[in-house]
Order: sequence, then C-alpha cells, then structure tokens
Amino acid sequence: MEAGYLRHIRACNNAVLPGDRLPFRIGGEQVGWVKPRLAEALGKFEEVRADATGLTLVDPAALPAVARRLSDARFYRWRNEAFDIRTEPDGPVLAQLDRGALPSFGVLAVGVHVNGLVHLANGLHLWVARRAADKQLDPSKLDHIVAGGVPAGLTPDQTLVKEAEEEAAIPAALAQQAVPVATIAYAMERPEGLRRDLLHCYDLELPANFQPQAVDGEVEAFELWPIRRVAQTVRDTDDFKFNVNLVLIDLFKRLGLI
Repeated sequence: MEAGYLRHIRACNNAVLPGDRLPFRIGGEQVGWVKPRLAEALGKFEEVRADATGLTLVDPAALPAVARRLSDARFYRWRNEAFDIRTEPDGPVLAQLDRGALPSFGVLAVGVHVNGLVHLANGLHLWVARRAADKQLDPSKLDHIVAGGVPAGLTPDQTLVKEAEEEAAIPAALAQQAVPVATIAYAMERPEGLRRDLLHCYDLELPANFQPQAVDGEVEAFELWPIRRVAQTVRDTDDFKFNVNLVLIDLFKRLGLI
C-alpha cells in the first residue's frame, strides 16, 4: 500500500474519461457517462436517441421511469431517493434520478461533510462515526459525524441541518452554526460505477458536553478522537471511508498539521 496522504487523493481521482464510456445527454446538455452495456439497454427506450456520438434523453420527465426499469433489470440497486441532475453544480435542474443510479449514469452528485470539532483543555478533538455494519456502501468504515448526499429540492445548507438531526441528533440551531470551508470534487471508479462527486465541507464547533446520538441507524457508534490520532489514522490506514479522507486532509492542511 502506498504510504502517506497522497494515495487517498490519487485513489479518488482514478477515473479515466471517457475511457470506454459514452456521453449521456439530456436534451443538448451532457450530464453523464455510461458504460456500453447500460448504453445498449438505454438505446432500446423510445425516450432515448442513440447514435455514434452517445445517448440523448429527449424527454427529461421520463428519466425516473427509465431508471426504475433498469433497476428492475438489475443494473443497480434502487435507493428510493431522488437527486437533481445538472450539468454544472449551480446550473438549472434538468431532471431527477434515483441515488442508486447516479454512479451507473456517471452524473454529478452533490454531498455535504461536516467536521465535528471540539476544543478541550488537552487540544482539538474530532467526532468520528463508525458506519453501521449493514450499510450497502463501505460498511463499518469510519466517517464524519454528519455526511450525506443532497437530495432533490434541497440546498447543501438545508441538507446539513437535515442530516445533522437524523444522523447525530444535532439540534438545528446548533447545526446552523456550521461554517463552509471548502468544496472538493473528484471522479472515481468504484464497484458501484463512476463517482463524480462534489462535496461541500463544513467545520462545526460543538460544546464539550455535547454527545451525538445515532438516530437513524446508519451509524454504529461515535467516538471523540484527538486530532493527531485522526491524522495518523488517515495517513497510515484505509480505515476511513474513501471520500472522508479528502475532507480530513483539507482540515489537516488548514490546521497546519501537514
């Protein structure tokens, strides 16, 4: 295993585009990339036009139904959570697609990650969550106190407040004190497909007496770690979920730890 922090950055940027993928468009706008097997299946739908330049969905409203039929054909697992599809992060919403289909279509997905920070007499600490063992993706990996995808119709700030309450029982008034500190983008080949993610990163200072609670079952437990233990774990292991490493590396740089 390659040592150091850089291996995490390389791992999250290992996608080579287009590779064997074909462009997937909605109207005249390219929104994603699809593998030949999925492209062949998509080309059989009357709502999709296929040619040598790729595939074009001519009716954006048809995408949820098309995606559901492909899920039924076991191209991916249906998650029953719609995401807005855009060409650019701040662009207009062109359609909606189930979360489970995002990597197969290679479309841009937006998420939020929160560094839950606590200042104690012996230095800075970070709340670390351990993902539940029954999670579909990255079970039992270490994670942030709050992290999640931005669903259809919500902004990153709204998602942060929603996820904070659902995942860690952080009251809205406290969650709203989170400070945006970075955005991180990457294109990564994963077992579930192509992850083209944009992460909105926040720092949230929490009171020393605050104890997060696992509300929705997605987290097995929370632990409060000294920041240098977090940095050493990221540097020397793969214990954290793949993209959490990137957000933490940004934190370490801002703190002057690396």
